[in-house]
Order: sequence, then C-alpha cells, then structure tokens
Amino acid sequence: MSGLSLPCLVLTLLLEIRGSRAQGFQLLQPQDAVSVPVGETLTLTCSVSVDAPVGPVTWFKDSGPGRQLVYDLKGSFPRVTRAVLGSATDFTIRIRDTRPADAGVYHCVKFKKVLGPDEEIRSGAGTTVSVIAGPSAPSVSGPPGRAEPGSPVTFTCTSGGFSTRDIAVTWLKNGLKLPAPQPRVLPEQGSVSYSVSSTVEVTLSRGDARSRLTCQIQHSTSPAPLLGTYNLGDILRVPPRVRVTTDLPLSVTMNKSVTFTCSAEQFYPQTVSLTWLENGNEMNLGQSSPLAENPDGTYTLRSSLEVKATEQRSQSAFTCRVVHDSQPPVSASEMLRISQLPAEPGQCVLSSPALWIGLFLEKAVMAAFLLFLFLRSKGVPVLFIQTNQTHHQLTIPPGANGGTQQASEPQGLGRSGK
Repeated sequence: MSGLSLPCLVLTLLLEIRGSRAQGFQLLQPQDAVSVPVGETLTLTCSVSVDAPVGPVTWFKDSGPGRQLVYDLKGSFPRVTRAVLGSATDFTIRIRDTRPADAGVYHCVKFKKVLGPDEEIRSGAGTTVSVIAGPSAPSVSGPPGRAEPGSPVTFTCTSGGFSTRDIAVTWLKNGLKLPAPQPRVLPEQGSVSYSVSSTVEVTLSRGDARSRLTCQIQHSTSPAPLLGTYNLGDILRVPPRVRVTTDLPLSVTMNKSVTFTCSAEQFYPQTVSLTWLENGNEMNLGQSSPLAENPDGTYTLRSSLEVKATEQRSQSAFTCRVVHDSQPPVSASEMLRISQLPAEPGQCVLSSPALWIGLFLEKAVMAAFLLFLFLRSKGVPVLFIQTNQTHHQLTIPPGANGGTQQASEPQGLGRSGK
C-alpha cells in the first residue's frame, strides 16, 4: 500500500470493514407456519440487523423460477402494506382480505445494491400460510339447451375449499339416490385446498317438469351435508299432443253451425301459439280458453272455432297449427262434409237422364215379375224368354194348351224361320 495516498487508504479500509460487517448481518423470519381465516388479515414477520448492506428487502410466495412477487418498495400491491413504514430493519407486511389462493410458502429475501441488477444475498427460511375457509356451496350445471323426454342429459356438480381429500358426493332425484361415477378430487398431489367435481346422467321423462336434482357433498369439516339443486324443468321440453274434434257428426246439413275444438295437451314449457287455417289459409278467428296447468306441471290449451256449413265450405279442411317453444309447428285437421247439397238454380230434378233410366229399369223388372206370376197361375210348367237382335219370341213347351204357340212379334220386325 506504499503507493496509495492517505485518502485512498482510508476509503479502502472503510469498504473492507463494511464488507466484513455485511457478511455477518442477520435476517430473521421467525414464523414457521401461520393459519388465518378467509377474509381476515395475515401478518408475516421479517427483520434484518442494522449492519445489513444497502439494498431492498422483498417478499415472495413460493420459491424457484416460478415464485410470485408479493411486495417490494417499488410496486403497487393493493392488499399488502408494511407494518412499520420507513423502518430500515423491520420489513413485516400485512395482507388483508385473505383468500384461499393466498395459501402457500412466503419468503423474505434480502438484496444488495451493486452495479447492475440488485444481488440476492439472503432469504428467510419461509413461512407456510394456511387459509382456513369453509367449502363453497355446490354448483350444479346442466346442458346448454332444452331436451325432450327420453333424452339422456349430463349434469355436473362442483365445489372447492376443502382442507382434505375425503370428499363424498351423492346425487338424488326427488329424494331418491341415483347411480353416479366416483367424484374427481383435485389436485391429485398434496395441497392446502382441494376441489371436487362429480357428474351424473339422467334420462328425462314427461313428468319431470317439477322434478328436482340434488347434489349432496359430505366432508369431515362440515357438520351437515352441502347441498346444490337443479330444477329439471329448466331444461325439459315436452312437445304438445294436438287433436281437432267437432260437436256434431262430420256430415252435417246445410247452413248448420259447426264448432271445431283444438286441444294442445301436456306440453312444457308454457310458451305456445295456436292458429286456425281453412284449406291452408290462416283465419283470424277462434277463441282460446285460459292456459291450464296439469297436475304433473305440463300445460293444456284449447281453442274453439265456429263455422257455418255453407255449400262453399263443403269438403273444406280446418287445421289447427300449434308452435311450441320456437319449435317446428305441430298440426291436426278435420274435414267438413255436408250431407245434402241443393239443386242448381233453374234445374228440374225430373230432367236428370239418370233418374229416367232408373225409373225405366225399375218398371221393366216389375213387369217381368208380374208376367212370371201370371203364367205360373195358368199352369205353365216352364217359362223362358229367348231374345236375339232380330226378334223376341215367347215359347210355350208342347203339351201346354195342345200345341206350340208363338207370341206375336213387335211391329216392324221379320218372323223367324223354322
């Protein structure tokens, strides 16, 4: 050191003395483990001796490359404050409104000021923090849309905040136990807090509008089971059964009033619209009764339509169209048949050719029958009529009245030869 000036010599000695003192400073983190109820304030203690080197003290959660910064003098941490502001030795912090996610191991770390980034020189042993929280209420979720009877539907029940893995889940439908696979508990490794997820498959029926699904969770820390419920009516859709009836026989007389009744029965939910059509054309007619709720929770809607049986409406089709819960329409129809139509104006009934032909045939059959009875009364044993295109001949067998006779032929026809 003979070449050094007195001021340099003094500065060198001071730095060496300070460096040796820095190597012997103390960092105290006395808490091994701390438990705090959820929502309360957590206090973590850390202090350094007065001979600590110049540099900040910082708090981290967990360790290694993935550690999480909890507090330092430069950042903004809304839930974290120092217990003693401005102290050069006391670096105790307070974390308010603790949450289950705050559980972990916290380290108090001392840094030294050097050229470039600060150098980490010492870390506390760590304080294990447990957040005591009751398990959350079970949440039950179902499918995104409605399903019809006969469809299998999957439901999921979730909950968290359990301190141990011994979690049991039971599914009930209207109080009756349902078969379900074992629940899944996460994380699979050791942790200070666990969550559970369980699923069940339910086949819907028409009577499930008022059914209730219950997820029941039991844990050693809960004095009573935790319950989550789901109303099956929230995802059930029961299509309506549609039919059309009349108050009279389908074949009615002219100008008589006929009432058609449309019944949309046992549908769910209650959102529905009903429209009458005549031969495919909408009618702004019909009177609906109030919506009625059935004992099983489904609904029934009825609408009546009164029409007059005119000639123009003979063979007309009256259709009831029902649209339920924005689904494709469901329809039912009935036809109006009129039993007797009036004759056309100016037309005489006796002028019909078909009528005259019928009368002629009736008279011819009657005349032949009377002739048959007359000949039988005269003792003729056999009677037959021979007909051809040229003549009509009535032949009486030999022995009747002493010989063979022929009836006279119609005028204008030739006599047949022998």
